Amino acid sequence: MKFHSQSPEEALKNLQSSINGLDQETVGKIRKKYGWNEIPEKGRTHWIWILLRQLKSLLVFILLIAATISWFIGDMLDVYVILGIVILNAAIGFFLEQKAEKAISALKKMMVVKARVLRNGKSIIVMARELVPGDIVVLEEGDSIPADCRVIESKNLRCIEASLTGESVPVGKQTEALPENTVLADQINMLFKGTFVASGFARALVSGTGTNTAIGDIADTLSSIKNEKTNFQKKTDILATQMSVLAIVSAIILYVLGSYFSDLSNEELMLISIAALVAAIPEGMPAILSLVLAIGSHRMAKRNVIIRQLNSVETLGAVTVIITDKTGTLTQNRLIVEKIMQLDKQEFKVGEEGITQVENSEQNPTKIDLQKNPALDKLLQIAAISNNSEIKYNQEKKTDEIVGDPTEGALKVMAKIGGIILADTDKSKKIDDLPFNSKLKYRATLFEDNNRRELFVIGAPEKILEISTRFLDKEGEKTKTEETKKHIEGKIEEWSNDAMRVIGLAYKTTDAATEKISEKDISNLVFAGIVSMFDPPRPDVKQSIEKCRNAGIRVIMATGDHVNTAKAIARETGIISTQKENETLALTEADLLDLDENGFAEAIQKIDVFARLSPRMKLKIADHLQAKGELIAMTGDGVNDAPALKKADVGVSMGIMGTDVARDASDVVLADDNFSTIVNAVEEGRIVFTNVRQTSFFLITTNFASLSILIVLVAMGYPIALTATQILWLNLVTDGVADLALAAEKGHGDELSEKPVHKNENILTRKALPILLLIALFMMGMSLVTYFYYLPQGIETARTMVFIVMASSQLFNLYNMRALKKSVFKIGFFSNPYINVSMLFSFAILIGIIEIPFFSSLFKFVLVDPWEFAILISISSIVLWMGELFKWVKKKSNPKQP
Repeated sequence: MKFHSQSPEEALKNLQSSINGLDQETVGKIRKKYGWNEIPEKGRTHWIWILLRQLKSLLVFILLIAATISWFIGDMLDVYVILGIVILNAAIGFFLEQKAEKAISALKKMMVVKARVLRNGKSIIVMARELVPGDIVVLEEGDSIPADCRVIESKNLRCIEASLTGESVPVGKQTEALPENTVLADQINMLFKGTFVASGFARALVSGTGTNTAIGDIADTLSSIKNEKTNFQKKTDILATQMSVLAIVSAIILYVLGSYFSDLSNEELMLISIAALVAAIPEGMPAILSLVLAIGSHRMAKRNVIIRQLNSVETLGAVTVIITDKTGTLTQNRLIVEKIMQLDKQEFKVGEEGITQVENSEQNPTKIDLQKNPALDKLLQIAAISNNSEIKYNQEKKTDEIVGDPTEGALKVMAKIGGIILADTDKSKKIDDLPFNSKLKYRATLFEDNNRRELFVIGAPEKILEISTRFLDKEGEKTKTEETKKHIEGKIEEWSNDAMRVIGLAYKTTDAATEKISEKDISNLVFAGIVSMFDPPRPDVKQSIEKCRNAGIRVIMATGDHVNTAKAIARETGIISTQKENETLALTEADLLDLDENGFAEAIQKIDVFARLSPRMKLKIADHLQAKGELIAMTGDGVNDAPALKKADVGVSMGIMGTDVARDASDVVLADDNFSTIVNAVEEGRIVFTNVRQTSFFLITTNFASLSILIVLVAMGYPIALTATQILWLNLVTDGVADLALAAEKGHGDELSEKPVHKNENILTRKALPILLLIALFMMGMSLVTYFYYLPQGIETARTMVFIVMASSQLFNLYNMRALKKSVFKIGFFSNPYINVSMLFSFAILIGIIEIPFFSSLFKFVLVDPWEFAILISISSIVLWMGELFKWVKKKSNPKQP
């Protein structure tokens, strides 16, 4: 039912209520029909399901198959090691997701819990969840609105609806009916659950509760959006499929080759095939990939990014479009005064350093002395006294905060900056007050100071100018002329076109006996000047948007605020880089609805600023871009952002100003609410993907080399050079320990200078095969030479020496994998200390497993002479120089390569 198009009397009649509210019996009946006034909250996932979710990976499934095969053939050592890896992988993911959920819980703030309601004509306090349609609620300044309501009685009511509509300034409310097709953002006779009363008083009829509210409608939209696999999950699934196919095909090839070229029994052939499966499957990969994500998540947390879904860490680095809200995301969600204009055409700039004249603010920003400028002093006095807001110091945040109407708060801050001592103005005796009225468009305050009574008025500048007969400048009061009137009107228009909120200020001296003021008293005023205020962009936002542009990421503003405001902020932040004549810079939802399918597609492709959007239109824009192959990150803090946050590939919400609905719908939370932090997150995401790729390649080279050796020897009819257990040790321990250090590789400074990796580009690509095959074939060649050289001394001796060569080669290959395009000496040989420590540790393990009798016997190795050991390690280091040579040749053939 569209209550905004009904009169208060019609709305009361339709809900079978009255101005005195409902009786308790009726409330009970209505609650049975509509339920409690609450939106069903998605319960926290039980820790068991979070743990099991870590096992939903094809790589983990392959590991479990390998463990099962090992169990069937009685190789319990392999079983224990593989299961240990699976448990470690699950533990890492579980720990990080639990930690993120706790961080989110710490950020959540209490919402509305109580409301003042009329029951049986009496005013009582009830829990907000107890409200039902037909209840009459009483609201005043500072109250949170507990349900969707139709205003039936109000006095100077203004509400802050930024979290729902995106509009940053308080919205004046009325009781009169509106046209039926009025959009939600313009329904000024309705109040919405979860928004706030900025000033004034109201009695309102509860028209919607629970899911039958604007927020509830968004919740329904959220529930209809399916959770899909992240980009990272898709890529790791493809990698797992690639490795699985390689393992199965290799096992079959080896079985067939063994059948034709050897006299091995079926049991021996099965053991060889199992060795092939073990060789092809990078058993340590699930744990290593989880660790890469965990390290990335930890680094992001240090940069105020809380990761709720671990797989989103890498996806952040691949985003191609960031769709951002305006209010509270690009801007600070607070009003500040920027300029002051007086009738002698003096223009002042308001900044943290004080108030300066505009013409001198750049070259010689001298702070204005109020004693030398009584006209400005008067304007600041008006701003401070005709004001009900308060400036309170937040001890925890170490900053001033505004309590009350944001516009009045901005005026009081301006007065403080200008040198007005607020403690003195607060002592002024207020005789009477006429609160802001949306019909009159001003507020007035009668006060007494030193036995003198004055009337101070602030409000819409056109209205204040109209009811003023004189003006004040540095020379004193003067009669208003048509010339001065036109000049001020021109400045009002100029500032308004720049999306500024313009306020007029005036005063007059009254009779000492005046005790009450009314509308008829607000005339013959002395016009003191106008001020412009706006919701400023966050610091560094412009620089961050430029970084996004250089990184190949498109930034789109999608807001519920007015189109002129959206365009102004877009220009200031650099979303609109240049303004061209006759070019459409922004579109509203109404504009988009007028377009056909092709026109809509063209608009989304060309326009970067969209205003007056509903949640469903934001969702439609995100849907369209995803259908075009874009990887979307949606940032926002309000309820209106939640559907698109959930639909986006990466939903990024605000931790401080963000609503619970937005945070719960997101994958990532910015703890400092700073848009610039998202750029840091993208940078870390790209580092994570690079590390995922490099750690995977490091493991894969060992797999390629091991498989190649198996295939060659079986084809030649020789015993295999490494047993399944020895290969497993290489994959899990030698590679695993070294890969831990590689997972901690930091960025090399150029992450944001290239375009995002395409969403369909796999971890293992054809472009990577040359260097991987070169290193793997070189490792195979050295291993085969070693094998045939030592084979006359016995198969165990040959296997021991091959094991040393394979392990040592892969450890030196660790340096190659630190950067696939750059020389390790260019990025700094010692820039990752973990690499050098892991090298020493891994070589110590290698020596220990061969030279300590217990382990040597367990893995069927022979003792090796230290000099022989040193020679094999030295020969294996050639792998590092082969990698360096490959990079040098590739750089020479393509000098533009970074």
